Amino acid sequence: MGDRLSKLIQRFTTYISVPWRSVLSAEERAVFVVYHKEDELKLRARVCEFEIAATQHGHRWQLLDITNGFAQWMGEQDYKEAYFDDPELLLANYEFFAEELAQRLRAEIDPTLGSNDIVAILGTGTLFGFASVSDLIETLSPAVKGKLLVFFPGEYHDNNFSLLDAKDGWGYHATAICHHNE
Repeated sequence: MGDRLSKLIQRFTTYISVPWRSVLSAEERAVFVVYHKEDELKLRARVCEFEIAATQHGHRWQLLDITNGFAQWMGEQDYKEAYFDDPELLLANYEFFAEELAQRLRAEIDPTLGSNDIVAILGTGTLFGFASVSDLIETLSPAVKGKLLVFFPGEYHDNNFSLLDAKDGWGYHATAICHHNE
């Protein structure tokens, strides 16, 4: 259990084994599982271990994978050929992508999940350069009655989250679960 992901799974298991406070805001119910970007494929191979830990502690689980979200959205665009010919034409439409992704995810959330359950988001690294993770979480978290678990390839220092190698990060009221002590 000495590798980074094993430590991360153990910390997640410890976190969810403790009863949750019921008087938290939507933002405070968000939980970021922060991992090294190099561990993306390993994490994907082991995401079921997070689900097993959650269900063993009485939490129902729903995983929403947004990895192909941009590709799916792009495929639905009427002017996709023009965007491929001149990608700069697409820049003004990133906001529409983010809004439609949030709307789609809100519709996919299982309405039977309650305040003791988890909705997990996988694939946030694919938003880099297209949409803001913080905006997505702010939009999505009120629709989740329990915990919104965000698998986050990046860094967390001094209550500041940075996606991938981004220089800028953002402060957020979420709980961060990292493989190392903060």
